[in-house]
Amino acid sequence: MGEPSQSILHGADKTVAIVTDSTADLTPDVCERFGITVVPLTLTIDGESMPDGTLSQPEFFARMNAASALPTTSQPAVGAFVEAYESALQTATHVVCVNISSKLSGTFSSALRAAEEFVDKVHVVDSLNLSWGLGLQVVEAAKAATEGLDANAVVRRVERARDRVHMLVGLDSLDNMVKGGRISRVAGAVGGALNVRITITPKNGLLTVVKPVRGAKKALDYTIRWLEDRMQGSTRGAFCVMHAMAEDRADWLKQAILERFEPTELYCVETGTAIATHTGTGWGVAVLPEE
Repeated sequence: MGEPSQSILHGADKTVAIVTDSTADLTPDVCERFGITVVPLTLTIDGESMPDGTLSQPEFFARMNAASALPTTSQPAVGAFVEAYESALQTATHVVCVNISSKLSGTFSSALRAAEEFVDKVHVVDSLNLSWGLGLQVVEAAKAATEGLDANAVVRRVERARDRVHMLVGLDSLDNMVKGGRISRVAGAVGGALNVRITITPKNGLLTVVKPVRGAKKALDYTIRWLEDRMQGSTRGAFCVMHAMAEDRADWLKQAILERFEPTELYCVETGTAIATHTGTGWGVAVLPEE
């Protein structure tokens, strides 16, 4: 996604503009459709730094596999959020900024510090999530904004979505998570067992292991059963399937969701490099059940 950019839905002014960071994994067309501004994190590979979103997923994995050390990511500078807020406030009276869990990144802190320069104009929300567990909250905020709700009402809508959203990620390996220190209380031997796939989920803003499953097919079946449990008998909601070099598994999950549920929206996206740095290859599903 490169430099921060803003696109207001249908070109119309809004009372509230929506800002997020690149860990939401929003695609350019979603940002265009809903008028969302994205502030990118920074990715560093072998000493070269670039905005998250500069490399395609195949390019990133090729470079990561050839690198001498695991790539790193860093939060946006406070000034990047200041610029995004200034731009947004040219066409809106307030900004709501929804970010990756504060327990996983300093991005929320940067967004909050930048908001101090805009007295009562910018409201920053901790999603306690990431990727499309965050993305579905951001889209919900954007929908509320286009309905003409004020900033406080948009924040309340996001907080309700935050309490209802569910996300499960399936990893081919725990190697990147362990090397990057992004997951705790997990024995590396579990993830290293032959043909084991690890499922993880955000809980209270941190990533926790749900279940190790032997074999990709069983892991995918478990992912759908997990979704069914979280839906609690409901069939309607907004869904997203994410993947990192796992398009075939993403296609399978998308079809399984269509067969079992009635999606009001169904997105299928590639995981961004800021997320993939820490997860490696795998897949994920996120859902926001309909109220």
